[in-house]
Amino acid sequence: MGGHQLRGLRLGLTGGIGSGKSSVARRLAAHGALVVDTDALAHALTAPGGRAIPAIAAAFGDDMIGAEGAMDRARMRALVFADPARRLELEAILHPMIGDATRAQASRAGAGQAVVYDVPLLAESGSWRARVDRVLVVDCSTATQLERVVARSGWTPEAVQRVIAQQATRGQRRAIADAVIVNDAITLAQLDGEVDALCRAWNLGSAA
Repeated sequence: MGGHQLRGLRLGLTGGIGSGKSSVARRLAAHGALVVDTDALAHALTAPGGRAIPAIAAAFGDDMIGAEGAMDRARMRALVFADPARRLELEAILHPMIGDATRAQASRAGAGQAVVYDVPLLAESGSWRARVDRVLVVDCSTATQLERVVARSGWTPEAVQRVIAQQATRGQRRAIADAVIVNDAITLAQLDGEVDALCRAWNLGSAA
């Protein structure tokens, strides 16, 4: 990597499902940032041997744990979409553990290294906005979200629509943003260019 590392900024990165947020996170990492992916941390907690598995089994039953020892994500998704009280129960288990893992990973940042917190539900959380210096939102149309997620996951459009309906609206995300990257009908190279331009505008160094 050439140029300077990102300065010691705490950047919150968010966007709806299928927005291309992960691609933006990869580009920010190329600019020297430490990316803390809270969704990946949640997956690790609910993987075989994950720290959350015993509590999930105790609260939801052993039938919510698959044969290989991971949480049955499809079954849990159906349950929490149908029953908001169970969703809160799951969040009460996972959120403190995700918080611990997030702080532990962020503590590995080098001196002056920026930390990008990749948080899918940043706009929905009451606490995240105060924990970061700036918020970057990756935005795209609902039609684009549907097309991308159906193509990559094999979900039905109806299933994707249910996820979108559970998330913050585009307007709610934009309302907390310090910057917005619109990722509609552009190539990956163009998206990288948008991130590079933002890094220049914020004096955050340059990628190789």
